[in-house]
Amino acid sequence: MKVLWIFAHPEQHSLNGSLMSDGLRTLEALGHEHRVSDLYAMGWKATVDADDFGNPPRERLFVGAEQERAHASGTLSADIVGEQEKIAWADTLVFHFPLWWFGPPAILKGWFDRVLVQGFGFGVAGPDGRALRYGDGGLAGKRALIVTSVGARESGFGPRGIHGHLEEVLFPLLHGTFWYTGMAALPPFVVYSADRLTAADHARDAAALRERLRTLPTERPLPFHHENAGAYDEDLVLRPEFAPGRSGVGVHR
Repeated sequence: MKVLWIFAHPEQHSLNGSLMSDGLRTLEALGHEHRVSDLYAMGWKATVDADDFGNPPRERLFVGAEQERAHASGTLSADIVGEQEKIAWADTLVFHFPLWWFGPPAILKGWFDRVLVQGFGFGVAGPDGRALRYGDGGLAGKRALIVTSVGARESGFGPRGIHGHLEEVLFPLLHGTFWYTGMAALPPFVVYSADRLTAADHARDAAALRERLRTLPTERPLPFHHENAGAYDEDLVLRPEFAPGRSGVGVHR
């Protein structure tokens, strides 16, 4: 297995830094290859602008069109191309970050914005001209795992927890980023009460992550519906025979 580990935390000596180090050692011990994109250490530029594209237009910047043009013409900035080459090499991507304000740090959001450009991660079409999305995107065949930490207790992110069910909190990534671009989203790995862990808690969570990595090649992804497999009508609405009487993001499983 070839794993690209994208790490978005400013402190290597944090809980997350320790988990990443332990995770990479585990991958090596299991005989897997890995590469790392440590976004803070790389000084990753998080904002999309005309400098990303080479030969930008003089009057108005249409981001999607410029992404597609620059990707096709080989004029994307070198840092973006480098990340795309890592993605092409990998069969599994691990996105490792602390959950801040119910989402990833801005630097990782900027990685998605700049790297998964139109014509590469999305905006591709099949032989019949249909858009390839939601299970059939530009990154189809790859798998994606979130490794994250939260300060709250696990109960608060449960099905009736005050913060919202964690899988639904992460739906924009799991479904709207991973599945949209074709990557099979694996159930996220979460460390709860991260600010209050004891040494024993840390050892338990590190062992749990090692076990997840051991089973990573065969783990079943979240069973989202494919857009082009008949579950959705011409208006991209889930047909009534699927999850009848229900609504909300959970119906797309």
